[in-house]
Amino acid sequence: MITIEPVGDWNWEAEVSGDAARPSHAVTLAGAIWDILAARELALPPGRLRFSVRSFSDMRDVHVSLEDRPVESGRLPSDVAVADAAGRADRLKGDFLVSLRIMCPGVWWESGVRYRAEQLFAFQVDIWKSSLAVVTLETYSDAWLTMDTREREQLAVHAVNEPRLRAVLDDITSLMGVPPEPGDSNRHATPTGRGFADPRVEGFAYSDSWGTYDVPARARRLRQLLPPSEGEYEEITDHPVCYFTVRRGDQVLGYVWASVGEDAAGFEPRTAAGNAAFDAGAEWVLRLREAYEEGLSAIDALGWLARVPVRPEMGCIVEDTPQQAESLDALEDLSGRY
Repeated sequence: MITIEPVGDWNWEAEVSGDAARPSHAVTLAGAIWDILAARELALPPGRLRFSVRSFSDMRDVHVSLEDRPVESGRLPSDVAVADAAGRADRLKGDFLVSLRIMCPGVWWESGVRYRAEQLFAFQVDIWKSSLAVVTLETYSDAWLTMDTREREQLAVHAVNEPRLRAVLDDITSLMGVPPEPGDSNRHATPTGRGFADPRVEGFAYSDSWGTYDVPARARRLRQLLPPSEGEYEEITDHPVCYFTVRRGDQVLGYVWASVGEDAAGFEPRTAAGNAAFDAGAEWVLRLREAYEEGLSAIDALGWLARVPVRPEMGCIVEDTPQQAESLDALEDLSGRY
């Protein structure tokens, strides 16, 4: 499953001085970490970079800021905008917190198939007061676990993916010269110095953590993109659902659905597609609201959606006839798993 919040995280802290304490070193270090991830297809372009320099005494005082910069490779110092921001940071005098964060698309393997997620990993490099470098690595997939976050055994998935994570942790440890400090056990899993504790032995802190937490979190994230509404279809159902797949180019964005047995309909964003899934999902929900205002039943609204023209950024329905899922939970599972 691909999650909204990290499945686990790791931290490396190393004292620095001289050139390694300059703000521009955060860029060099981030480039090296990108390359470590990229060597295992755990960082693929385009990543998204954020860079900032803040006064240590007042974090609201931002001296340098670079937002949403695309990352194509580990050669970050050669990127004009990144190099300019780092150069301006190097010329500052005083105590600062330097932060560089990159969201990393990447791939995992399952049943011999290569799947891409737009945020498989994220990492951050912080330099505190020109004396301490801190690297934080986060993963948003359970492909490294022997059981997924819905408590289903996945030994074959673990076998092909876990060594890639372990190699990344080892390489970042060699780069930093200090061992990682695993993050705390969370709702999804328990990180260790070499990966994750085996949930078959340790157990999970919560039953079906993905269904319990990620499904509501996805719904809230989608709802935040929508204006208030006085009338619309119900968002949940206990009945089977019919659905259409929404695709833009070669990327599946999600699934627009309607209940077979009651007036419920909605959109399930494909988590692996990232922000694009939620942006498109909001547009499809707005179309469902139009159908509701016209008095269409949920099932009729689904058929109407297949006929009306849509904007390219929304993606398009790819099937001629709707597919059927035994439950909304099954469709949610599909949208979070692949």
